[in-house]
Amino acid sequence: MLVVKVPTSQGSLGKNPSCKNTPEKLIKASEEIFLNEKLEEVKFDVGKVDTFDGDIEKTNENIFNSKGDIFLGGDHSITYPLFSAFAQAYKNPGIIIFDAHADCVTYFKPPSHEDWVNVLVNDGLVKSENVILVGVRNLYKSELEFLREKNIRFIQAKDIFLNIEETCDFTMELAREFDGLYLSIDIDVLDPAFAPATGYLEPGGLTTRELLYFIQRLKRLKNLKRVDLVEVGDEEKTIKTAAKILAELI
Repeated sequence: MLVVKVPTSQGSLGKNPSCKNTPEKLIKASEEIFLNEKLEEVKFDVGKVDTFDGDIEKTNENIFNSKGDIFLGGDHSITYPLFSAFAQAYKNPGIIIFDAHADCVTYFKPPSHEDWVNVLVNDGLVKSENVILVGVRNLYKSELEFLREKNIRFIQAKDIFLNIEETCDFTMELAREFDGLYLSIDIDVLDPAFAPATGYLEPGGLTTRELLYFIQRLKRLKNLKRVDLVEVGDEEKTIKTAAKILAELI
């Protein structure tokens, strides 16, 4: 298992500058977790993507060419080059995105953390029906129109609360249709009570236990090939929560 640090916040539009500092801290925090909930040691190899402040295109090129299993951001725009490279290896790739937002505000290149989903879909790098958003709870009207126009599936946080097992079953059934599954986790899918340091705080989110439930079940899917964990701000509670998530992804 290769965990790769991606220390950049160039795509955060200044909303979450500290997230570029957290990959290393997240790795160190994971060392304090001796066994994960599978009662296995939390062991992995560590790599790093070279990033260039002030040059997001060169940074994205390095991210695109990187190898690894789990990538630690950094802001959510890193998913664009990571998934773009990932998609080249599969005939029918798909992505599950845990996020409070839809990240499809507009079409802008290089994409920021607010619009990378829009660019992936409109550039034809993923079929719109192969995008699954989970935990959404704050959308622009234009984003809702985009999701409906493109037939992108999205699951609101309130629906997870009503029946998490059924929601997870539904998500997994959709994901089984992909020959390569990419999982992207924005820490803001969690309620701010559990992850107070991130770019956009949105009340009414998932608990840490609810997210771990999803992760532990999705890990059983044989087509899950690549994961990223992003938007983790530089604050102790948020870093510890992210380290717990990492431990369950190993």
